Amino acid sequence: MTASCSEDPGMRDFDVIVVGGGHAGAEAALVAARMGASTACVVLEAASIGRMSCNPAIGGIAKGHLVREIDALGGEMGLCTDAAGIQFRTLNTRKGPAVRAPRAQCDRALYNQEMAGRVAAQSGLAVVEGEAVDLLVDDPDPEATTGTIRGVRLADGSTLHAPAVVLTTGTFLGGRLFAGEWERDGGRFGEAAATAIATALARLGLRLGRHKTGTPPRLDRDSIDFSGLEVQPGDDPPRPFSFRTRALEVEQVNCWLTRTSPATHELIERSADRSPMYRGRIVGVGPRYCPSIEDKVMRFRDRDSHLVFLEPEGRDSPEIYPNGISTSLPEEVQEAFVRTIPGLENVRILRPGYAVEYAHLATDQLRADLQVAGYRGLFAAGQINGTSGYEEAAGQGLIAGINAVRFVRREAPFVLDRASSYLGVMVDDLCRVNPSEPYRMFTSRAEFRLLLRADNADRRLASAAKELGLWDAARESAVTHKQQRIAAAVAVLERTRREGRTLAEILRRPEVVLADLLAEPALADLGLSEEELSEVEAEVKYAGYIARQADQVDKLRRMEARRIPAELDYGALHGLANEARERLLARRPLTVGEASRISGVTPADVNLLLVALARSGPSRRTTGS
Repeated sequence: MTASCSEDPGMRDFDVIVVGGGHAGAEAALVAARMGASTACVVLEAASIGRMSCNPAIGGIAKGHLVREIDALGGEMGLCTDAAGIQFRTLNTRKGPAVRAPRAQCDRALYNQEMAGRVAAQSGLAVVEGEAVDLLVDDPDPEATTGTIRGVRLADGSTLHAPAVVLTTGTFLGGRLFAGEWERDGGRFGEAAATAIATALARLGLRLGRHKTGTPPRLDRDSIDFSGLEVQPGDDPPRPFSFRTRALEVEQVNCWLTRTSPATHELIERSADRSPMYRGRIVGVGPRYCPSIEDKVMRFRDRDSHLVFLEPEGRDSPEIYPNGISTSLPEEVQEAFVRTIPGLENVRILRPGYAVEYAHLATDQLRADLQVAGYRGLFAAGQINGTSGYEEAAGQGLIAGINAVRFVRREAPFVLDRASSYLGVMVDDLCRVNPSEPYRMFTSRAEFRLLLRADNADRRLASAAKELGLWDAARESAVTHKQQRIAAAVAVLERTRREGRTLAEILRRPEVVLADLLAEPALADLGLSEEELSEVEAEVKYAGYIARQADQVDKLRRMEARRIPAELDYGALHGLANEARERLLARRPLTVGEASRISGVTPADVNLLLVALARSGPSRRTTGS
């Protein structure tokens, strides 16, 4: 459907308009509608909502944490993954609980259908097919980049009005596709770019940059020789992604592992000058931790092989996704080098790989609620904010959708801090520093990651979800009872003794795991799930570390309000980064909280500042928020 109306600023078609229906757009539109806002989701094609442009996989290290947090706040990505997953694995099971994370290979078509179906079924949410080409802005001042958003104009000349607009344009914003000498406008293969809205943003005085991503060729499953390849099975039993999924009854499919060969590298090196990146036709920066195969070969010449993961695109799909060989080399070169990889000697390419270059907002223009500074009611989420990945996009979409509704209601912004969630870490990172490359979430970005485990996301974010009205009574009750069971189990371990030691003391030994203690009747009678047992083990085994991090969080939150003396000598702070020193000298922030939000001032710089203030003695704190 397409809506139209006059351009009377007082007229409102919707409360919130979401432009784009990818992972960010779907979550933004769904949460806005569920919070009671009349919402429109503007997409080029309704059937494309939730479509996976690249690898049909969800989760992984830190990314799985994000999905669990999205789920804890009522988002849909975890539920869609459970419905469409064909292989489920928990990564890093031999490492500590902070870095263990769920990952699932999905059926690409089924995931798309699941998410599009949920959007279509959501009451209060209208899907509008059309291209948003301009923003309706009251009193725009390009020189000062200020104005008030009133809605969007569509390509057919009609307009939609709303006091809040969320841009989730992904790789479509000024998108251009490349493969060898071939190039054309587009957001992904076979779909048009959103060029007009990129022009509109520039006309409003907003600063745009260029990023690049890519995808590998898709391979015909029947032409692959799997006999000599390493099999990667799923977990038995599989663990659900969503806290709302009780159990998974799914026949899992295998993935396989192979490697490039010296012959692969020789062929790619000989043809590298035909890559649009190396010929200078692509100026955007690609993700450092997900480089193309030509980048890997040219940058790491000492390596004679790189891993390639062969991942099915669906339970019945003929396509295999070769994770690890993203490329924009000419099609004939792709066919040649792929056949030098073991198991792929006779492979057929169903669709060649390509690169996508697209526009994004410089993120130092973002506020902590994901509103674009200077333009009241304009929010942005996903790859338009310089990030990469489905999970990062969905998380931002959820936060932007919540804050768009709160803006319309004139309520305080919803802002998660770094100690509460990976969502808080990500948004804070984006606002703090303008990424020079596509931003990707890692566990190493979180200072308090032992507190931010994937398994406890629902308990961590329970109060926020309830405050926002994103949980129904049944879910609130379920999490309350889960909390009670975990607390009861910890109490049993702390009070029950064996041979002069409590079970908790025994569990803290490196060689002991909770499974060794489950014979204790009081523990067995609690009926804890496998994941709840993992949470209990982490709470007890790492109690000292958790308490220490919780104390650091409490101190940091209290110290954020501490005043900074105007005469503080930043030049005398040894270890302070040069960029931070320059920014602090120029700004002379009044409080530690203000200092922490200055672009270029990192958490490590803030810690140095806190140490310096502690040595200088007590000082007054600010009041209020």
